[in-house]
Amino acid sequence: MLAPQSRFYESHGLRLHYADWGNESAPPLILIHGGRDHCRSWDVIARSLQPHFNVLAPDLRGHGDSDWTRGGSYALTEYVYDLTQLIRVVAASQVTLIGHSMGGMVSLIFSGSFPDQVSKLVVLDGVTMLPDTPKAPVHERIGKWVDQLDKLHDRTPRRYTTLEDAAAQMVLHNKRLSRDLALHLATHGARRNEDGSYSWKFDPYQRASAPHRLWPDDHVALWARIACPTLLLNAGESFLAGARAAGLERYFSQARVETIAGAGHWLQHDKPQEVLGEIRRFLGLAEESGG
Repeated sequence: MLAPQSRFYESHGLRLHYADWGNESAPPLILIHGGRDHCRSWDVIARSLQPHFNVLAPDLRGHGDSDWTRGGSYALTEYVYDLTQLIRVVAASQVTLIGHSMGGMVSLIFSGSFPDQVSKLVVLDGVTMLPDTPKAPVHERIGKWVDQLDKLHDRTPRRYTTLEDAAAQMVLHNKRLSRDLALHLATHGARRNEDGSYSWKFDPYQRASAPHRLWPDDHVALWARIACPTLLLNAGESFLAGARAAGLERYFSQARVETIAGAGHWLQHDKPQEVLGEIRRFLGLAEESGG
């Protein structure tokens, strides 16, 4: 399949979008993107896995072609709720989850909360809350949150004259990103404004850190409940370097930790064949020919 079908479902009063890559008779596999990203960021991995799975890739609330929330509230647990609704819509008793960055955290929380519903779990550079992360006093957390919302309220969304300009901005942030992939990501990640310019589809309020978030002890408790085989795939040159040195596998009943050398945080874009190889081996699939 060259391109997926666009489908929609309802969660929490929001109309949410997902890409359905077909093969409905196969076991379901859900790809969960990170913050300020979108479902078509997964295309290379989705096409590789589609012959073996019914691959679904949602646009998280506030991202891609999904609705933004009223009031700009984007706690991780709200994304988890949306994931529960998607799984109900497709009537899956068990799913395989692959999540990147924030999507990895959503996948971990879901897998620990509902361990019977996940058969295998892959997290790409997605452990963003380490067990020893300090918890700031509550008044500081609320003050920081209010300050973030105030600044976002006054912010004017950036506009790009062309999609090529938007793609060039992505390359500035990730020097490893090819121009072709950047243009693909911008094409699906930006919408056209009334004046013909382009702006990113994600809700700027997604940047704010909710003060009522889960904290390290919550995450550790959830990790211990994950019952399925788990692959924690880190990036060798990510800003999340602490995750590589944290000995995370000891918090899981059956997790393996691997590192993709020479890749930044967007490891599935920087080293797609290496990432795909790790995922396919973990899922018990043969290597792709010509890869």
